[in-house]
Amino acid sequence: MRIPELLAPAGSMASLQAAVAAGADAVYLSGRRFGARKFAENFDDSALAHAIDYAHLRGVRVYVTVNTLIRNDELCDAASYLLRLYEMGADAVLIQDLGLARLAQAIPGLKRHASTQMTIHNLPGLLWAEGAGFSRAVLAREVSLAEIRQMKRANSRKKERGEGGAGVGKEAKTGIEVFVHGALCYSYSGQCLLSSAIGGRSGNRGMCAQPCRKPYVLVKGGRDEFGRPVALAAEPLAERFLLSTRDLCVYRHLDEIVRSSVSALKIEGRMKSAEYVAIVVSIYRRALDAIAKGGWRPSAGDEMDLALAFNRGFTEGHLMGSKDIMGREMSDNRGVLIGRAAFYDSQRGEVSVRLLSGLAPEKGDGLVFLAPGQEVGMVVQSARERGGLLRIKTPERIRPGAQVYLTGSQSLSRRAQKIMASERGSIGIDLSLSWRDGRPVARARLKDGRIVEAAGRFVMERAKSQPTTGQQIEAQMRRTGGTPFVVQRVEMDYPGDLFAPLGALNQLRRDLLEKVEQAILEEHRPGGEDVQRAHMAVEGLLRGDGHVQGSPAMSMRPVAGDLSFAVYADSLEAVRGAVSAGCRRIYFEPQLWQRGEKGWPGCARRAAELMAEAREICGGSELFWKWPKIARDGFFPAALAILDEMKIEGVMVENVGCIEALRGAGRSLRLLGGSGLNIFNHLAVRALSPPLERLTLSSELSASQMEGLAAAGGAALELVVQGSLEVMVAEDCVTCIAKGGYDPRLFWGLQDMRRVFPLRVDEEERTHIYNSAETCLIDMMPKIEALGLQGVAVDARGRTEQYARSMAKAYGRAIRLTALGGPDLAGELERLKEEIRSLALGGITYGHFVRGLKDELS
Repeated sequence: MRIPELLAPAGSMASLQAAVAAGADAVYLSGRRFGARKFAENFDDSALAHAIDYAHLRGVRVYVTVNTLIRNDELCDAASYLLRLYEMGADAVLIQDLGLARLAQAIPGLKRHASTQMTIHNLPGLLWAEGAGFSRAVLAREVSLAEIRQMKRANSRKKERGEGGAGVGKEAKTGIEVFVHGALCYSYSGQCLLSSAIGGRSGNRGMCAQPCRKPYVLVKGGRDEFGRPVALAAEPLAERFLLSTRDLCVYRHLDEIVRSSVSALKIEGRMKSAEYVAIVVSIYRRALDAIAKGGWRPSAGDEMDLALAFNRGFTEGHLMGSKDIMGREMSDNRGVLIGRAAFYDSQRGEVSVRLLSGLAPEKGDGLVFLAPGQEVGMVVQSARERGGLLRIKTPERIRPGAQVYLTGSQSLSRRAQKIMASERGSIGIDLSLSWRDGRPVARARLKDGRIVEAAGRFVMERAKSQPTTGQQIEAQMRRTGGTPFVVQRVEMDYPGDLFAPLGALNQLRRDLLEKVEQAILEEHRPGGEDVQRAHMAVEGLLRGDGHVQGSPAMSMRPVAGDLSFAVYADSLEAVRGAVSAGCRRIYFEPQLWQRGEKGWPGCARRAAELMAEAREICGGSELFWKWPKIARDGFFPAALAILDEMKIEGVMVENVGCIEALRGAGRSLRLLGGSGLNIFNHLAVRALSPPLERLTLSSELSASQMEGLAAAGGAALELVVQGSLEVMVAEDCVTCIAKGGYDPRLFWGLQDMRRVFPLRVDEEERTHIYNSAETCLIDMMPKIEALGLQGVAVDARGRTEQYARSMAKAYGRAIRLTALGGPDLAGELERLKEEIRSLALGGITYGHFVRGLKDELS
C-alpha cells in the first residue's frame, strides 16, 4: 500500500525541528514576504537556507509558501525570491497568484503546488492545474473524499481517451493534497475579503485578522424600494459565534483516506507552537506507519492527545461529509471535558470537582470552568483528592454544575519535549576504512549507493610503544554528535601496530561527514547552467519578451475606445432597471433559490428560462451568463447542456475550473473573467489572455497599484466601482439555524457592534456575505479613465429594479461627463456621489482604491 506524504507546518525553526523529529515526510514554511501567514515567526533568507539544509540532511522535503497575491510593483522582488528558493534547493513552492505561477513556470526544475488559496474545487480545476504544469494541487477544504475519488476516476478515463488539461499527455499527473487536521476557514480560501474590508488586513496578503472568530447577531427585516433593510430585528439564537468553525480532525478515518490514493496529508498550524507540531505529527506518523503494516485501529488515547494539543471542538469536515462543521457556541480552544463542579468551599476558596474519567489535572495545567454566564480560566497551583472529589483552589467562586475543561497539560508538554529531543530523522551511514601507504582513507555509502571518500591529512607511523587499536579507530569514527548522522556499521582492513593522534582521526571523520553533507545537499540544488538559464528566462518574462513553454502566446491587446459600463444583476427586475437606464452590457447570475430544492442539476431548467427572459429584456444590450464563483462538478453537465440554447454573447467565469470546462467542451462563446480570479498584476492578465477577453481587477488594488496594468496588454480590464462587495462565500447556510429558515424576499444580515453585513443564500445553500458599506467610485471616474481601464461595473445583485436603474443612470452620466471634461467636472461628480450616498446600503466607501491595503505588521 502506498502511504501518502505526511506534510507538517513549520512556522518557526523550533517547529520545523519538532516536525522532523516527529516523523514528517515534508514541511511547509514561509519566508518573511509573500507567505499567507505573516503573523507566524517565519524565516529570513539566511534562516530559510539553513532550514532547507537542515531538513534535506534528514531526508525531509521542504515546500515554501509563496501564496499571496503579488502586486505589479512586487513582481521583480518576487521573481528574485523564487530564484533564490530555486538555488537554495526548495523542493516546491506553493502559489496562489496566476502571474507568479507564470514566472515560476519559467524556472526549470522548480516544482509548483497550487495553493488552497487558488480555490481549486472541481475536476476541470484539477485538469487546468495539470495543463499549467503544477505537480500538485492543494484542494479546497470543502471538497469531500467521495468527490476526490470521482475526480481521480474521471481523470483516469480522460487520460485513457487522450484528453486532459491543455498540453497534458496520458502520463501527466497532478497529485492531490488534502488537509487532515487543524483550523478551518469559514469562507472558501482565496475568496475571503472580510478581514480586508473591515480593517485593511487581507487574507490574500497573509494578514487575516480572523473576523470569522468574532461574535455576530443574525438579523432580518423587510426591504425598501432600493433593497435596503427596513425594521431589522435580531433572530433569537443561543449561538454567538455564527461564522466560527470547529477544527478538522480525520484521524479515525486515516485508513480510508490512504486508500483513496491522495498524494499528501496536510496538517494546518504554522501559527501553533513547536509542542503542538510534535504531538500532532507524531500521532499521525504512528498511525500511517501502522496502516502500512496492516491492522491499524484508531487509539482513544491518541484522540485524547490531539484534543489536548488544541481544539475548538473537532469535526471530520467536508472531507468526510460531516454535518457538524460549525462550532458557533465559542471560538477558542475548548480543551477536554474532565469533570463537573460539585460544590464550592468559600472558606478555603476551593471547588470540588467530580471527575468524569481518569484524566486528572496536575500543578501547572490549564483549566476552564464553564457555566451559564460564567467562564473562568486558570492555571492549577494545587489540587488534592478527598472523598472521591478533586479539590482545586480557584481565583473566584465557581458555580456548582460548571463544566471543567483541561486546556493545557504538563504531561502532554513533557511528551512533546521528549519527541523533540529524539534523534528521529538522523541519517544512517555505513563507513569503511582502508590504508594507502599508511594514510587512512574513509568512505561512506549513502542510501542511493553513492560513495563519498575522504583521505587522512596524516600518515600513521609504526607505533613505538602503544599502537592505536582498531577499537579506538572505530570509536572515533562513530562519534557523530552534533551532526545529523549516525554510523550504523564500520568496516576496516587495519594492518595494526600503527599510531595516530586521536585528534587526527577526529579530523578525518569531520572531513568525511562534511563531504557527505555536501553531497546530500548538492543533490537538491540546481547546477550552475540551470541557474543561469532560469535567470535569463525570468528576466525575459519580466521584460515582456519571454514565452513560457506550453502556454499560448499573447495575442490580445486592449481595445481602444470609450469607457464602457456593465451591471451585475441576479433578478429580472434588476436587468430591466439597468437596461431601461441605458446599460449596454449585463452580467446576469439568476437567483435560483427555491424552498425544498437544492442545487444543480435540478435548477438548470429554471436558469435557462430566466436567461431567456433576460434576453428579451436586454434587446440590443449584450447579455452574459455569469457563472457562480463556486461551481462543483455537478454544475458543469447541466450548465453545458443548456448553454447552446441560450441566445447570449458569452459567459463570465470566476475560477480556473470554469475556464477549463468551457475550453474542454469546445465552446466558442466570448469569455469574461470575474473578481474571483484575483487579478493583481500584468502577468496574471497575460496568463488568461486568451481565452478571456475581459478581466475584472481585484478590489484589493489601489489606483496607484493599477497603473501600467492596461498598458501591458492582454485582455481588456474592468473594475467594479459600485455596489456591496462580496466578502465571503461559504458551504454553510447560516440562516438555516433561524426559525423558519431562509426567505429570499427578506433582508438578511450579520451584525457586529457597529455594522450590518448583508447576506444571501444561493441555490446550493451557500452563504454569501457582503461588505457593510457600498463601494462608490463615481467621483474617481477621471482617475479610472486615466488608468487606461476599458470598463467599469455596478454590482446590483440583491438589489431592486429602482436601484439598478438609478445606478446605471448615474454611472452612464458620469462616464459622459468624464469624457467631456470641463471645469465643473469634479462638482458634477460630487453631486452624483451625494445622490448615490442617499440610496446606498450602509453608507459608501472607496474601499482600497485610494489608500490600499495594510501590508506592514504593526
